[in-house]
Parts: sequence; C-alpha cells; structure tokens
Amino acid sequence: MKSIYGLSIPTASEELLDPTRLALVVYDMQVGIRSQIGDGDRVVAAVRRVLGEARKAGVRTIFTRHMSLPPELMGVMSFRTAMAWQRKSDPSEIKPWFLRDTAGFAIVPELQPQPSEAVFDKIAMSAFEGTPLAATLRDCGVLAVAFVGIALEVGIDPSVRHAADLGFVPIIVADACGYGDAKAAQRSLEALRFAGDTVVMEEATFIAGLG
Repeated sequence: MKSIYGLSIPTASEELLDPTRLALVVYDMQVGIRSQIGDGDRVVAAVRRVLGEARKAGVRTIFTRHMSLPPELMGVMSFRTAMAWQRKSDPSEIKPWFLRDTAGFAIVPELQPQPSEAVFDKIAMSAFEGTPLAATLRDCGVLAVAFVGIALEVGIDPSVRHAADLGFVPIIVADACGYGDAKAAQRSLEALRFAGDTVVMEEATFIAGLG
C-alpha cells in the first residue's frame, strides 16, 4: 500500500481484495442471456465458484438484471439498441426480450441471490446508470468492485469504465465473464488494460486473494 496526502493507494492484488472493502457484482446472469452465448454452462460454473468463495469471505454482493420496457415506454435509443441486437430494420418488429417477470428475465437457478444480497434492475448497459449501486457501495465504504457475468464486451466493459469514473477500483474476473463475440471481448480487455483503470485477473487469482 502506497501513501500520499493521507491517502492509502492499493497497488497489489491482496490489497484490493480485502473483503471488508470489496464488492462483487454478478452482472446479468439471466436465463435469457445465458441462452444466447455458446459457453453459458462454463460461465455459470465459474461465476458460481467465485460467488461461493466471495460469500465465504463475507464480500458484499449485488446482482444486476437487464430489464426490457414495453414498446410503449421505449425511447429512441432503446429502439436503436433493440434493432441492432435483434437485427431488425423496422422498430415495429421489435420484441422486448427481458420484460419483468418473464422466464428470460430471471437469474439462472444455479446462482440464486441470498437474503443478504441485493438485486438491482436496470435498462442501461452500465450497472451504475439508474440504479442504487454507487450509493450502496459508497455508504458501505467499498474501495474496489469486482465484476463477473455476461456479457463482457456489451455491459461489463461500460460498467467498469463507469466504476472508475465514480472513484471505485474496477476488477474484471476475466474467466468468470461470458461474451457473445470472442474477438470483441478480447478487444475490450486489451483496451481496458491499455487505459490502466481496470484490474484484470483470473478466477484463481481472485479466489486466492480473498483467502
């Protein structure tokens, strides 16, 4: 730990993985999203291992869910995004995939939240936009926030960038994240490493650091 002006600056993994100042975000591990990626079962298993060790260590844990709005409440960007994802040229053809209380909206059965954990719903890609995540982490004195889940190149990337802008040290547990496009996910990791804000580590390193 480095010190300057009364601040303690963590530089080593073990300093960032102090369970008392760390949070885990399980990003969009939903039935309808898992089914869209090729190695969904592998990702679920990896997230389950990370989640289990985080629970043992007492790490504060928050789940996110991506929520669709009914077409009557969708705006310009909502339609543009949905048209891109669903490969439609006409907004009248859009079908909301993740309406609240539908089967696809639910968190996968293997990763059900515990009573001590929160679930925040969102309509944006960043886990911080329109949710109580930042206020919750600040109020708990969290310094670093680790991300696992789906999808790395779509929602986790903007979430970790947003985390850094808000003053949290973002961590990606890379092999506990899924993706829709392997090349796009690799580009995300390369860009994040280049920017330097985000700490990228493997599942084994993360779990060992908690110990």
